[in-house]
Amino acid sequence: MVASDGENRYNILNGRGSNVDAGNLLPIAASLKRNDQYRPVEKGRAMIGIDEYRQIVSELLDEFPKAFFRELSGGVIVSEAVVIPAYARENDLYTMGVYKTFSGVRQIVLYKGSFDRAYPAADAAEAKRLLRGILRHEFRHHLEFLGGVHDASSLEAADEREKQAYLARHRT
Repeated sequence: MVASDGENRYNILNGRGSNVDAGNLLPIAASLKRNDQYRPVEKGRAMIGIDEYRQIVSELLDEFPKAFFRELSGGVIVSEAVVIPAYARENDLYTMGVYKTFSGVRQIVLYKGSFDRAYPAADAAEAKRLLRGILRHEFRHHLEFLGGVHDASSLEAADEREKQAYLARHRT
């Protein structure tokens, strides 16, 4: 079910739990393909609207094993925000999604506004392909968090290396 929370965010999924041990999911999480979260800026508006975006996300969530939703108590949220990382130079990067943990809540937030800016010409098929990668990326963060993986092999570490490479390319 999709419900507005009054801040232009929508709860696509909430609390699909499972009793599967997260440790057993780590090989699956590691096999999820990386998705480049931050893309160069393209101007324009997305070809898909918020309702179609939410529908695509909902369909994609059905592709994931129930065990992936274990302890994802905050669900998967769609926000219409445009999020530019604080380290971006010249506003040339957008955050497509984020895995958050706060006060015992774990959730994935997808940023439709950022998607609109980065992929203005994406039709439904292209949006589905891109969103599948973004969701895989965020679910891998979730599964690694549950499994206690925070070493150099983690996606968190890979994201940090990618950020440092970006900053190195943009030094003046």
